[in-house]
Amino acid sequence: MEIKFIEKENSRIKFEIKGEDHSLANSLRDELWKDNTIDIAGYNIEHPLVSSPVFSIQTNGKENAKKSLLNAIDRIKKRNKELLDRINKSK
Repeated sequence: MEIKFIEKENSRIKFEIKGEDHSLANSLRDELWKDNTIDIAGYNIEHPLVSSPVFSIQTNGKENAKKSLLNAIDRIKKRNKELLDRINKSK
C-alpha cells in the first residue's frame, strides 16, 4: 500500500491509497465520521479496475486533518485487534 498526498493543509488533506479498494476506504471513512472534528470525509474511485481511492478530509479547524486521520487509523487498528483476540479466544 502506498499513500500519495495530493493536497496537504492544516485542516484539509487529499490523498490516494494506491492498491486499495472499497473495503479499506469504507472502513476508514466510517471511522473518520465518528470524529466530531471532521466536517468532510469521503472518497472516490474513478474506476474499480484501474483506480485507487482518493480521499478528501476536512476538519472544523479545531484539529489538524492529518492528526485526525492518524487517530482514525489507530481506532481501526484497535478494533481489528479486539476482533482477532475474540476470534482466537473462541478456538
